[in-house]
Amino acid sequence: MNELLKQYVERIQPLDETASKEAAAHIANLTVPPGSLGKLESLVIRLAGITGETKPLFERKEVIIMAADHGVCEEGVSAFPQEVTPQMILNFLAGGAAVNVLSRLAGADIVCVDIGVKSDLAHPQLVSRKVRYGTANMAKGPAMTREEAEQSILTGIAVVEEAVAQGVRIFVTGEMGIGNTTASSAVMCALTGTPVKEAAGRGTGLTDERLLHKIGVIEKALAVNAPDAADPIDVLAKVGGLEIGGLAGVILGAAAHRCPVVIDGFISSAAALLARAICPLAAEYMIASHASHEQGHRLLLQELGLAPMLDLDMRIGEGTGGVLGLTLVDAACRIVREMATFESAGISGGEAVTSE
Repeated sequence: MNELLKQYVERIQPLDETASKEAAAHIANLTVPPGSLGKLESLVIRLAGITGETKPLFERKEVIIMAADHGVCEEGVSAFPQEVTPQMILNFLAGGAAVNVLSRLAGADIVCVDIGVKSDLAHPQLVSRKVRYGTANMAKGPAMTREEAEQSILTGIAVVEEAVAQGVRIFVTGEMGIGNTTASSAVMCALTGTPVKEAAGRGTGLTDERLLHKIGVIEKALAVNAPDAADPIDVLAKVGGLEIGGLAGVILGAAAHRCPVVIDGFISSAAALLARAICPLAAEYMIASHASHEQGHRLLLQELGLAPMLDLDMRIGEGTGGVLGLTLVDAACRIVREMATFESAGISGGEAVTSE
């Protein structure tokens, strides 16, 4: 493992049990029946453990959209042409995509990172960190070199470093890259042994015939490259994507700074799987936003041990589900910070209060 990456992994620590217990004790005194806050209660207890703060507050939030292209698109695995990747990036930067709308609602900033788009892009708000011009066709050989895979992860970490220095304390994983559900399925299968037909979904809207073709391409890529399940960097290099590596770096970097990461959909969860394989403790800093409609995502969440907050049949990507999850994070934190306790409200016999 790269020495700098190893240093970040070693910085990731277990959750703060004292803060979690203090948060739970405070919630027990709020003017609601015991346990009635349900998942919001468990969410804020976990956020306390992540941050080390009994009453966490996230004033600055950031969606990091990692963008890259995939050589496997040569195999016809997507219903959309590869030209859509740079076109959508410009849409993000213009504020016109679904993730922009939802981010404005949630009060989150968006940072769009070109980590491996096949074409040259220029925009004053684009963060250009290109590792290479798209991956190679993994159906014919490795998607990238091991050094490039490590560089993609370190790029994600560096973007988080810059954000934390500016006061960001919570992150959402977002992505853009035509063909990335193919790479994500391959990463999932390589790391978990899941059959390809259970992991691969329709992505951008494939027909039954094209889906069968996509499954065959992934099976070929796994056979040609034989990625080592015990070596997550090898898996990323052989059948992954640059944006997947970048997001794994975002998760590791956030965990090293005790910042929660709200995981979006299937591609982001594949990156989360990689991050966990690199550092198991990183999983404790992940918050699952929603269950994507993309086939394989629920299995991936189960593998990660994460329970999604929402189930809306979405499969947009971009970070859209993650941003919706931010609203629940805010709700949980505000309840803990603003709701009265039985004592402060002058309500006696709190243990006797029951719900209807």
